[in-house]
Amino acid sequence: MERPIELIKNRSDIGAGTRGADLGIDAMEIAAINKGSFFFKKHPFIDVPTRNESVYEIEGNTCAKHIKQIYQQCKDLCSIVENSLMKANFPLVFSGDHSSAIGTVAGIRAKFPNKKLGIIWIDAHADIHSPYTTPSGNMHGMPIAAILGIDNTSAQKNDINPETQAYWNKLKAMSDHGTRVEKEHIVYFGVRDTEIEEDQLIEKLGIKNYKVDEVRRKGIPACIAECQERLSDCDILYVSFDVDSMDSDLVSEGTGTPVPKGFLPSEVQEIIIDLMKDERVKCFEIVEVNPLLDKQGNKMAEIAFEILEKTFGF
Repeated sequence: MERPIELIKNRSDIGAGTRGADLGIDAMEIAAINKGSFFFKKHPFIDVPTRNESVYEIEGNTCAKHIKQIYQQCKDLCSIVENSLMKANFPLVFSGDHSSAIGTVAGIRAKFPNKKLGIIWIDAHADIHSPYTTPSGNMHGMPIAAILGIDNTSAQKNDINPETQAYWNKLKAMSDHGTRVEKEHIVYFGVRDTEIEEDQLIEKLGIKNYKVDEVRRKGIPACIAECQERLSDCDILYVSFDVDSMDSDLVSEGTGTPVPKGFLPSEVQEIIIDLMKDERVKCFEIVEVNPLLDKQGNKMAEIAFEILEKTFGF
């Protein structure tokens, strides 16, 4: 990679249903130290201030928990990602929960407002709920809907209060620079744990999901080539990697919403390495490592770091 890597450490986990993803970044750094790697020493970094103390507050936005603080968090992350790109760096974003992607994408869009952005979402979950459809109120299940500016009120089952609606509209507006990220420019890898509202919306929008069995049947190179063809009219790309895309039974449960029957680490590693060969990729984000839920010590963080090191390391 020609551009210098800048590490952005965003320890926010208030978008998740369980606490602990704020410790994922440090867990990966501990994995690096124990391995004798200087990865985190080699690259400059920025710490993003968090609002994690908001977990102690009485939550009034039950259909979008901590939405006010998540909006503020995403605003900060947006600015930091934009500044990193302005300095001609490659922002490698470490985030607690996946709601952060709203801010990351907003930062990319702020730097490249006239460029078509493609998003490659490696995840067990589609994250395309809105406050109107969410079964949990956890905002790590909503970033794709916010990025696309979708409410999906045709499948509405929640009545949301005015404050939630106002902040949801603010989050949707963050990525809107006169044009939206287009639905054709979203590609999923490994999504397998969804609700019916999401399934219907994905089918309606025509978003491609490379399921685990399809990737294994066709082969990773063929799927990556097909993905790149789907995104051929995009000027720039963003890759978002949620570690729950990996098989929780065979890898680790050290993530907020573990799901079995996912990718093996070697498969994710090959997918990411192949994707990163595309010079259009301007930003990479890794999310949802939760060492407090890891029954095997620090295994998830160790595996996640090994994937990163082989992709971006020495």
